[in-house]
Amino acid sequence: MRDDSCIFCKLANGDIPTNTVYEDENFRVILDLSPATKGHALILPKNHYKNLYELPEETAADVMKLAKKMAVMMTEKLHADGFNLVQNNNEVAGQTVFHFHLHLIPRYNGDGQNINWVPGNPSAEELAEIKDILTK
Repeated sequence: MRDDSCIFCKLANGDIPTNTVYEDENFRVILDLSPATKGHALILPKNHYKNLYELPEETAADVMKLAKKMAVMMTEKLHADGFNLVQNNNEVAGQTVFHFHLHLIPRYNGDGQNINWVPGNPSAEELAEIKDILTK
């Protein structure tokens, strides 16, 4: 299930040279060409899935297992102080390449990155309304 017009399919399947730090039959992990921090990498499935919504559940589980393995290894070898996993779905959420990928971002004290959001302040009624929508 490749998309021959997808740049990440080409990267994941070795059609374009990458700085690969891990590979198995289903995934390739490559260093990001525009890293947020030292060691910033991407987990790319070799099959094409536009985003999380298209990703089969088994593949999603395998991505998270690989993310844990990579985060532990990268934290140890790069002496990171923390770690972010970032995955965006659709343009409004920051997705720019429409092939599922998970960012592995080692974090270092003083690295200057701010991967946070502004916390909201919903009322108890708003939270109850959202809960009702999601649980019915």
